[in-house]
Amino acid sequence: MTEGQLQLRQFLDKCRTEREQTAKELQEVGILAQQSLAEVERLASRNAELESRLRQVESNFDTISRADIQEIYNAIRREQGRLFMMRGQAELLQGKKENLTRYQALLDDVLSLVGFYDPSSAPEAPDEPAFRPAQSLVVRVIEAQETEKQRLARLMHDGPAQLLTNVILQAEICQRLLDTDPQRARQELDNLKNEVNKTFQRTRMLIADLRPMMLDDLGLIPTLRRYVRMWSEETEIEAEFNSASREHRLASHAEVTVFRVVQEVLENIAKHAKASHVQVTLHLDGSTARTIIEDDGIGFDVDEALAKADERKTLGLALIRDRARMLGGTLDIESVPGQGTRVVLDIPETEGAL
Repeated sequence: MTEGQLQLRQFLDKCRTEREQTAKELQEVGILAQQSLAEVERLASRNAELESRLRQVESNFDTISRADIQEIYNAIRREQGRLFMMRGQAELLQGKKENLTRYQALLDDVLSLVGFYDPSSAPEAPDEPAFRPAQSLVVRVIEAQETEKQRLARLMHDGPAQLLTNVILQAEICQRLLDTDPQRARQELDNLKNEVNKTFQRTRMLIADLRPMMLDDLGLIPTLRRYVRMWSEETEIEAEFNSASREHRLASHAEVTVFRVVQEVLENIAKHAKASHVQVTLHLDGSTARTIIEDDGIGFDVDEALAKADERKTLGLALIRDRARMLGGTLDIESVPGQGTRVVLDIPETEGAL
């Protein structure tokens, strides 16, 4: 058996193992999804009871103490928050179940298509350069898609969705207090205004995370300048963006790659670096686009961190490093514990239309 045939057999074995693990995980997620839906029904019933009590309170508004009124409002707010969170969890589990189902179907298709091929009887080995990247690409694309969907679901649940729940509750409180306690109503309206502003800011940041429209309309430099400023405001970490380069458009894939690298590195800094200052620099010299992200955080052991990332199969920098390589570039990470981190991305610069 040639080396290529052995690699194909090993790939099929990995697919079978992955298929078995996926089936087990799918069963576990299915059970959790059912339990979450049952809890959603229980909380929905509890909310209906509380709303019935609230209607009774409203019909006797003048005879019930403010403490009792506040108690029922607080109880409804808590239960609605729990219901909202549980619905979000149920939706996440249902989405994961659907993704696992699609992934399992994909593995079944791979095994059914390639399973007819018997490596021991083949006269020639498969084309190794074409086969090996195909395996890695499929797995990485699937993992990247699922990881990104989970990240977005978490961001929506923990950010705008939760804040909007508070906005709705506060609006209902203001509506009920307008006739009975105008002063309290004005206070609640001030709180409502603050909540709406928070929701707007979080939503704006989320949109910028997904795909900033400025990147398509104005190009890389204005987009990075604005994104770094927004990130600094959101994280309260001092950050600045510098570029002395002549502003011109790069190829779309090059601009997206640079933006995603900056985005990923800044997210890692916010989560792990404990930095007080960050510097993002972009150099465009007509042949190479160089992006440098430096922070004064706690630093880390690069080799150890990358080894753990490979072991955990986390994507992050590993994925964008692969993307840089596919574009003929490099992504270098320099860091020493206690001395900050420096990330340098170099990719070929291909100018697009202005």
